[in-house]
Amino acid sequence: MKKNYPNFLIRLLSLSCFGLLFHEAIFAQTVPIPSFNLEIGQSSDPKQVASTLQIIVLLTVLTLAPALIVMTTSFTRIIIVLSFLRNALGTQQSPPNQVLVGFALFLTFFIMAPLWSNVYEQALQPYFNNQLSQEDMIERTTEPVKKWMIQFTRPKDLALFVGIAKIDRPKNLNDVPIWVVMPAFVISELKTAFQMGFIIYIPFLVIDMVVSAVLMSMGMMMLPPIMISLPFKIMLFVLVDGWYLITESLVKSFTG
Repeated sequence: MKKNYPNFLIRLLSLSCFGLLFHEAIFAQTVPIPSFNLEIGQSSDPKQVASTLQIIVLLTVLTLAPALIVMTTSFTRIIIVLSFLRNALGTQQSPPNQVLVGFALFLTFFIMAPLWSNVYEQALQPYFNNQLSQEDMIERTTEPVKKWMIQFTRPKDLALFVGIAKIDRPKNLNDVPIWVVMPAFVISELKTAFQMGFIIYIPFLVIDMVVSAVLMSMGMMMLPPIMISLPFKIMLFVLVDGWYLITESLVKSFTG
């Protein structure tokens, strides 16, 4: 007897959905599912109001955490250099963006670990133990981060934003506000990253020029040079252990 396959598949799908819903209903009745509620109500206790406001401020800071990690750490320089490397190799989407960003994040955590450990021990841990006020905690957190950024900030860039901010001329670097140091640090990092990217580009550009000249001399003008130069660039990068050299240069550019 010939089966009616469309009707058969519809019945099978209906039974599967029914079984899934029945299983979820039984699971929901037997296993308690936790819930989370965030409500804003009234309170007559000033301490409770202050705690609520601190939680709101903390949640606001957490939304800015990705920008702080990107713009106030070594991440900017690392990801730009890795992007230059991929473009110089001409490998299109290899390594993919997820791999480059993940590798840049791991290197950032490695480079920034001593600083973050110091901030945690000197500021966050005493604050959590009620040994510091919120104002002292913020000061102890921002001070070492500002000193670290100033190390890699050009005086020219710092003077630019001090002039734009129209603040009193600081007597020393410690008097410069952190909100002035941040943009100066970013443009300094951009320049340093582009300089490193230019140096990385040179050997691969030479290979492209040599391959293009050879193809032109052989009259093979219709053959894209990238098809011939790409294997040579990958071979050169592997032979010189390129990932080791790039990683070493990036890490030592921050740690010395």
